[in-house]
Amino acid sequence: MKAVRHQAILQLIRETGSQSTENLASHLQVSKETIRRDLQELQTQGQLIRRHGWAKIVKRETQDSGDSFRARQKSHQNRKTDIARQALSWIDEGMVIALDASSTCWSLARQLPDIGITVFTNSARVCRELSRRQNIQLISSGGRLLRKYDCYVNPALFSQLKTLEIDLFLFSCEAVDAAGAIWDSNDSNAEYKIALLRRAAQSLLLLDKSKLNRTSEVQIGHLDDVTQVIYDLSDAEQQSEKP
Repeated sequence: MKAVRHQAILQLIRETGSQSTENLASHLQVSKETIRRDLQELQTQGQLIRRHGWAKIVKRETQDSGDSFRARQKSHQNRKTDIARQALSWIDEGMVIALDASSTCWSLARQLPDIGITVFTNSARVCRELSRRQNIQLISSGGRLLRKYDCYVNPALFSQLKTLEIDLFLFSCEAVDAAGAIWDSNDSNAEYKIALLRRAAQSLLLLDKSKLNRTSEVQIGHLDDVTQVIYDLSDAEQQSEKP
């Protein structure tokens, strides 16, 4: 039970940035003394930092091994266009969808018809593209712009998502390993994808097969978390619910 409680504590703090001892005790329905002991153990393990009745996660910098958006934009263009074209069939009028800052989702945005949907995104490129569509309600995650990835990083993302019911999250990734774990190359893009995978009713992973059987810096989820995977039609296995 203690191990499960420790994981729940870390998850709650990751989602909000910080938590008070009182809030954690109330949420987990245990005493404050129990939470204090848990927080002391987690701090000893280097998982978090305690400050006067509050706790926050230790931010560990991962290596940023990702290519810039400009570089990714030029890679496998035909595959990405094909994958995006297939994903369009999942999008219907009236839906609320979320797009990540991948070049594949930018390709999808370029093909997206001007219909009555709501699009939430952290991509500056997608924002610029969809600003031309009169019938699409566009919501940016906002925050700090990372020019390398043309994406926004917003520490208030979790609070922002509480007001949105996401029907469909469309995203790409850096790699999928042999065990089905989904990886990204940096924290900035990974945090957005982790949040949307948890929030969305359904999710589509847009994947060209050059990314299979690889790993990267940050795990963002597992294929079991995804509703369906869409590949490019040039591959022998054209489309599958899971690789």
